[in-house]
Amino acid sequence: MKIRRFLLTAGAGALAVLALAGCAGSGGTNASLKSDVKVNPTGFPIVDKPLKMTLMAPSTGVVNWNDMVVLNDYAKKTNITFKYNTPPSSDFSTKLNLAFASQDLPDIIYAAGSALTPANEVSYGEHGQLLPLEKLIPKYAPNLNKLMKQDPSIRQSITTPDGHIYGLPLISRGALSSWYIGPLWYNGSWLKKLGVKELPKTADEFYALLKRFKNDDPNGNGKADEIPLSDVKLTSSRYWLMSIFGLLSNTVQNNGNKVVYTPITKNYKEYLTFMHKLFAEGLLDKDTFAQSDDQKKAKGQANRLGVFSDYFSYFTTGRTPAQAAADPMWQPLTSDVSPKAVVPGNPRLNRGNFAITKNNPSPAAALRWVDYFYSDKGAVYLNQGPEGYLWKSAKNDKGQTVRVFAKGVTPENSEDKRSKLTPDYGLTVPALASDRDQYSIRTDANAPAVDGFTTFVRAETKAKIDPYARVPYPLVYLTKEEQDSISSMTTDLATFVEESEAKFITGVTPLSDWDKYVKTIKGMHVDQYTKVYQAAYDRWKK
Repeated sequence: MKIRRFLLTAGAGALAVLALAGCAGSGGTNASLKSDVKVNPTGFPIVDKPLKMTLMAPSTGVVNWNDMVVLNDYAKKTNITFKYNTPPSSDFSTKLNLAFASQDLPDIIYAAGSALTPANEVSYGEHGQLLPLEKLIPKYAPNLNKLMKQDPSIRQSITTPDGHIYGLPLISRGALSSWYIGPLWYNGSWLKKLGVKELPKTADEFYALLKRFKNDDPNGNGKADEIPLSDVKLTSSRYWLMSIFGLLSNTVQNNGNKVVYTPITKNYKEYLTFMHKLFAEGLLDKDTFAQSDDQKKAKGQANRLGVFSDYFSYFTTGRTPAQAAADPMWQPLTSDVSPKAVVPGNPRLNRGNFAITKNNPSPAAALRWVDYFYSDKGAVYLNQGPEGYLWKSAKNDKGQTVRVFAKGVTPENSEDKRSKLTPDYGLTVPALASDRDQYSIRTDANAPAVDGFTTFVRAETKAKIDPYARVPYPLVYLTKEEQDSISSMTTDLATFVEESEAKFITGVTPLSDWDKYVKTIKGMHVDQYTKVYQAAYDRWKK
């Protein structure tokens, strides 16, 4: 999945299994990490003698990588330059696979996103095409090493079954990084109209409020046109609503070191029963499984929605960010089968974004090159560029040095300007992503570092998501044998479960067919599927 890392400013925008076709080499364990290139262990330049490498990455679709200010400025600091191969994003996966198959590999694979899958890392690493990095990290990647010591799950999640680290991640530590997916939001004007002072905390209270949304004309137009709850195919809301019943995933979930397949559990049946009740009583949008995102937003802009999903509420309602601060985030709910509130949490990690191949002339230098971006200073440099292009330093009335927009840059055009500076635009880059308010770019030196809406969303997250968030299942690697054993059933199970979910909720399939549904899933070898993920979890835990 492509992720756009937004510019950190003081404005509201601040928040926003391939089989190896050809293989060579003697395996990741024996792949050479040696090099005649002398690498400085600290500071800049990284190498005293100019060093040139090849780098393959998806195009950002905006500017030629040779013209990116950040990369050119960083080349001067490091004494390392690159010949770039940047196919369009739409072709990148194909081009990367061909490079591996033909052995015509770049020295570095950068920001590959979903193109360098966990299965690819395992396969290409075992065949010696990707180098194992774990022995180099302590000396040549101290920033990354520090983060892994602070959070052992990082190392666990990027270590393959053979014990090696072949790919480096994007590590997210921002105030909103715990979000599993875009939250649910309440229509604050409806709450005010109905005199609601406290948000629901149980499934029954939530149901009662949805009934009031439907029956008490909260939009005040005298028409019975209110839609209490809406989404598009439950893409986002599913996970929050499942959590009412103690479920964090619609596939596998770790429950006290035991991996379970949630769609055949008693709790999942309770979820379906609740959702069918909402649909049957007109509390869940009848168009949920048919409408487009634009259609949902049109309803929001017409003030017809009571509870809805989106990254930020104003994306749906069309209100301003300042007005959206009156639309509270959904409060996690409990139920009879889940008396303790819980919501799905994000692993805060995106894997496979930097890899070094067997052709690299200096793996140590390449690792030092990327490690700077795992520091606060380096990550901001990658995101905002050097001074003078997007920002400049200024003193505020307190004598503090802050960042303000450079000449010709405004909050409205800042993303367009930034898109021409850095690869950290539209790509999942290997770096540390966090808020770093001290580096916010302000319209005026005396403007606050964080605006009101940002403050509101952070506070809502801290109160309503962070205390209850639990990662459903960690990021793991499967062995090739495990991958082969479940590759076909993964798609089949997901398709059947989602189709059945819609049928149960809308009443096309009666809930009296539950046992038949479970029998069908078991006939699709779900026990083998769960067994594979239990074994992978057990390895990860070690």
